[in-house]
Amino acid sequence: MNLKPNRTHQGNCIEKLRQLESGSVDLVFADPPFNIGYSYDIYDDQRTTTDYLEFCEAWIREVHTALKPSGTFWLAIGDEYAAELKVLSQNLGFHTRSWVIWYYTFGVNCVRGFSRSHTHLFHFVKDPDNFTFNGENPAVRVASARQLVYADSRANTKGRLPDNTWILRPQDAPAPGFSPSHDTWFFSRVAGTFKEREGFHGCQMPEQLLGRIVRVSSNPGDLVVDPFGGSGTTLAVAKKLGRQWMGFELSKEYVARIEDRIAGCEVGQDLDGPEDPLKSAPKTSRGKKRTKFKNGRPVISLDAATEASVIEAFGAASDGHSTDYLLCDPVLGQSFVSACRKRSLPGDPRMWNSFLLRIRKSGKLPKSTNAGRRLSYTDMDPYSDASEAAMRLIGLDYGMTLDEMLCSPQAANEFDQLAGLLAPGYTPFEYRWAALALRKRAGTKRYRNMASEQQDHWRQQRTPTRRSIENCLTTKYDCPGVYLVLHEDSTLYVGETRNIRERLEKLLNTESWMKFSPTAVRVWQLESEQQQFGLRSYLVNRDKPLLNSEYLQHD
Repeated sequence: MNLKPNRTHQGNCIEKLRQLESGSVDLVFADPPFNIGYSYDIYDDQRTTTDYLEFCEAWIREVHTALKPSGTFWLAIGDEYAAELKVLSQNLGFHTRSWVIWYYTFGVNCVRGFSRSHTHLFHFVKDPDNFTFNGENPAVRVASARQLVYADSRANTKGRLPDNTWILRPQDAPAPGFSPSHDTWFFSRVAGTFKEREGFHGCQMPEQLLGRIVRVSSNPGDLVVDPFGGSGTTLAVAKKLGRQWMGFELSKEYVARIEDRIAGCEVGQDLDGPEDPLKSAPKTSRGKKRTKFKNGRPVISLDAATEASVIEAFGAASDGHSTDYLLCDPVLGQSFVSACRKRSLPGDPRMWNSFLLRIRKSGKLPKSTNAGRRLSYTDMDPYSDASEAAMRLIGLDYGMTLDEMLCSPQAANEFDQLAGLLAPGYTPFEYRWAALALRKRAGTKRYRNMASEQQDHWRQQRTPTRRSIENCLTTKYDCPGVYLVLHEDSTLYVGETRNIRERLEKLLNTESWMKFSPTAVRVWQLESEQQQFGLRSYLVNRDKPLLNSEYLQHD
């Protein structure tokens, strides 16, 4: 690849796409000029039909070449050329998975016709049998009518996939999800009065809309490309959701504006939305909806009878272990689920696990009598980095806390698989327990105070020289310390370990770590656990790395 990721490259998109390595891109989202006479900075949006279609054929052909065999292409286009570009894309080798309608408020007023209030979103893939589609991601799924209106305890707590006509009523949208009404995505265009409005580009798309597309058609660490950078929304969303990103833009002025916008974004930051959607229409909750929401997910009521049954099921399944131990041990977790089913509890495993944590918080669960297996930080050292990175990536993509992740069998299973790819050979219990240990340690007052007290000290210290990973695979680094992994000028991960050489050797020889393209490291040789934690905390808060847990970030 001749072009660096995490950059906006100025120039003609056709020429730039040709500079990409064939089969290197995971997702392309394109919102090209619609050829309707819009006033751009330097682009002519009034081409002849023949000229415009030839231009589109050229850049779409290059998109097809740049995408991986399993890659996905999303195209936003207006009425004038929707049919033509659909057929053209199919003729170039793409397969249509969905033809989505985005219906928005603040439609474009028409004098001699009906006001335009929609855009076509084509979902294309190269291989109809092998492509990324994260349909189980709870941040992609939407609440069903049973959840949204009837508060029915029989409803699947995962919700359902949206239909191919999308309605997002912003006044009903609990972050980070979408609340559908039948089969249309409904979301305000980014009007001039909206807080997220960048002001320099008139065709800005909502971040929440792009968030759904990026989440469903790519994974953290994947490369997302936007051939028409515009206002930079695709790139900002990709960065916030932990993807690599690359944009092309013809206008030098727009490139500078995009770079300013991206510089103001952080990985893990919430996606922007309408400034004050509550004023546009009343909430459904003021009508028949009875379901409460927390973190964008329905909170199901817990009556006394259900609570008693959950406590009873926990006593029967836990073998005297704690709630955390049960959620970390898949065997005990399955025993608890079976005990709940045996008692004919309404709901599903995610709901029952959530009930368990709510009951624990109230202090009504029996105290643990079985300590079970206990792991020290030395025990967890070989895989603690994998647990942290997996927790971070699942949290970014699913919009979940660690507790929510452990309560959801789907998310917990994905966490286990991802951690296993980053540090093969350990058990789900070990990976999950290491994640809990990190959260507990980061939240302990002693460690937080320790990290705070060392900030000024580390700020004044000389930063070690950048080194290639290979140069650190010597006996000199058979020692404990802190290491910082870089991709170009961006920090990917900051870790602490009992043996720097072994840790970096594992990183270099693990495909899942190398997917993030580490290019160099900085190393601090430190024996003291207190110094290691203080330095690591300082570096994480200074650099906001992609793969470090948010639990290490302190106010």
